[in-house]
Amino acid sequence: MSTEELQNWERAESERSASEASQVNMANLRSKEINIQRYLDPPADTWHPLEYSFHLLGDIRGKTVLEYGCGDGVNTVILALRGAKVKAIDISPDLIDVARKRLVANEVEADVEFIVGSAHDVPLPDDSTDIVFGMAILHHLDLELSAREVKRVLRKGGRAIFQEPVRNSKVVQYLRKLIPYQSPDVSPFERPLTDKELAVYASGFTSCHMKSFMLPTTDLVAVLPLLRKHFFRAAHKMDAALLKNCRWLNYYAGMRVIELVK
Repeated sequence: MSTEELQNWERAESERSASEASQVNMANLRSKEINIQRYLDPPADTWHPLEYSFHLLGDIRGKTVLEYGCGDGVNTVILALRGAKVKAIDISPDLIDVARKRLVANEVEADVEFIVGSAHDVPLPDDSTDIVFGMAILHHLDLELSAREVKRVLRKGGRAIFQEPVRNSKVVQYLRKLIPYQSPDVSPFERPLTDKELAVYASGFTSCHMKSFMLPTTDLVAVLPLLRKHFFRAAHKMDAALLKNCRWLNYYAGMRVIELVK
């Protein structure tokens, strides 16, 4: 990718992020206690991909965690409360501003450093990070540049944990386009990834573990208000059972949680 192409890419992402920041309800930055507690020590068998991502963290007290694409700081609060030394990076100064205010609103006084910067060129030293934690970030990035940076900043034996949307099936891609919903803050460069792309991303690491979540039927439940109200949790739990017992269905699942070890 040329320098000009990368600049255009990051400019579009910065504009998307500014739009996202403008939609945050600044009067509602304090998290509910129940929403904090669910991520402090979630079980291994949870059906929820974000809970599972936080489960994989384990004990992070005193460890340096690079929050890779911290956004508006919802996950920053949890990482800080779990005792990590957090380096929270995002390309958007607008989202970083929201994240700072969210920590204040939640009365979190912890070792958190906010960094406005590029995920393609992380301003941290080599081998300086125990864990990279990135929720829904890779599908916004150039994967080759990102993999290089994540591996560079991790210490030997360090881990990277990602949660990413995946769409392997051409049929599912087509059907998804029929769902009349488009997020207002989507940039022209973001896209669902494929298992093949994630495998290439992981190829420079010593090990890779992936877990699948969310079959296409649950996508439909999520966007239809009546179904979401009554069947959201049930649909996710059914997905978890199906994906555990019918391994071939993993190809069609729309979400992956990935754990990489340097």
